[in-house]
Amino acid sequence: MNENKYPDLLALVKARKSVRAFAPAKVERAKLEYMLEAARLAPSAVNFQPWCFVVVREAEQLKALYECYPREWFAAAPACIVVCGNHEASWKRASDGKDFCDVDVAIATEHLALAAVEQGLGTCWVCNFDVARCREVLNLPPSWEPVVLLPVGYPADTTETERKRKPFNDVVKWERF
Repeated sequence: MNENKYPDLLALVKARKSVRAFAPAKVERAKLEYMLEAARLAPSAVNFQPWCFVVVREAEQLKALYECYPREWFAAAPACIVVCGNHEASWKRASDGKDFCDVDVAIATEHLALAAVEQGLGTCWVCNFDVARCREVLNLPPSWEPVVLLPVGYPADTTETERKRKPFNDVVKWERF
């Protein structure tokens, strides 16, 4: 018998969306730790794991982080995980020197986002922020780059809406382009 021992991943992926309105409730530390454990276990090129997750929950620190991305909806998030990458520690492909740090960080960030949905939380990837200011706010060492701001909280609106995606056959090519 070949029974699937894992929950329905596709349903979880379909439930993940960018949340830009958060309820004022605090996020429990246990739920954040669950998300962070999922990210810690993410795969990375050659298993170098060139990431670090800075959890920001204190009001004063959140306010300082808000200066990096001054949007009202962002300021309303009760927590933010800053996903950082270390380009000095990441794997580079020999044939062309491609640095896989950003790829590895993206995989870990999506693990965070999916784990958040599973915990009843919402997130939104934010990549358009003041990196220099963020580095300063978090007192990051020079080798660490803040790559993603991931606000985390309970969604204020739990209405499910279908997201627009390209049709399956537009993005999947069998054998050849």
